[in-house]
Amino acid sequence: MRRLSILAVLMLMPAGQAAAGGETLKVDYAITLAGLPLGNADLASTFEGGKYQLQLAAKLTGLAGMLTGSKGAATASGAVASPNVQPATFALTSRTSSDRRTIRMGMAGGGIAALEVMPPLEEKADRVPLEEAHKRGVLDPVSALVMPVIGKDLTDPANCNRTLPIFDGGARFDIVLSYGETKRVEKPGYSGPVLVCNARYVPVAGHRALRPATKFMEENKDMSVWLAPVPGARVLVPLRIAVRTMIGMSVVEALQWNAQSEGQLQPAVGRPVRAGAGR
Repeated sequence: MRRLSILAVLMLMPAGQAAAGGETLKVDYAITLAGLPLGNADLASTFEGGKYQLQLAAKLTGLAGMLTGSKGAATASGAVASPNVQPATFALTSRTSSDRRTIRMGMAGGGIAALEVMPPLEEKADRVPLEEAHKRGVLDPVSALVMPVIGKDLTDPANCNRTLPIFDGGARFDIVLSYGETKRVEKPGYSGPVLVCNARYVPVAGHRALRPATKFMEENKDMSVWLAPVPGARVLVPLRIAVRTMIGMSVVEALQWNAQSEGQLQPAVGRPVRAGAGR
């Protein structure tokens, strides 16, 4: 469940393709669990010359922060190329009051060229073996959110229908997205349509098959991702992620959305939702 919690935060990393002169996107997110404030995440991303660099700092606050001391930071870089991105580097450091883990990956051609996990994952009898084939044709958890637009329309429902093959340094799994609806949202810095995509978790290897949390997530049908277009770039990024956990609904949602292109800070304003879209 800790890995899935980290993933839920990382899945909200912004992504994009550089417009002329470069582009940045900065987003502040709130994290809640069962409707209660749990923490926050601060995002900074830059896109230039078809390259992307992403940075995230997240931590639990309030009572949860006092009890666990949980916080983490992640970075990723690579190139945006249709239909999928080409990750180059990924690094994650997570820390609690009782332990710390660092993961570093170097990637080339969709495969893992170098991998360091410290401390190494413990050997467990129920862990599904991870083979070299599972490290090919994959995305890291951050770069997986760089979603090039399919077709001409930024909010075409077809943009939801994709599978994200993710390797997080210890496990290989798919996040399968499918179109749910289109709705309009109003957020500081963004006003316009979002695609609401249903999400499913499909474990492949490296997971512990007998854990109740694994079974719960495999059968979980209460997960969704809201995708919003980035101005000046033909990509969609998550505005909100909701994941049902064994102790309640976990939500990571943007509070403030700031896009800057060619030195001008401006809010993202989406197209009006077409008649009949959504519910």
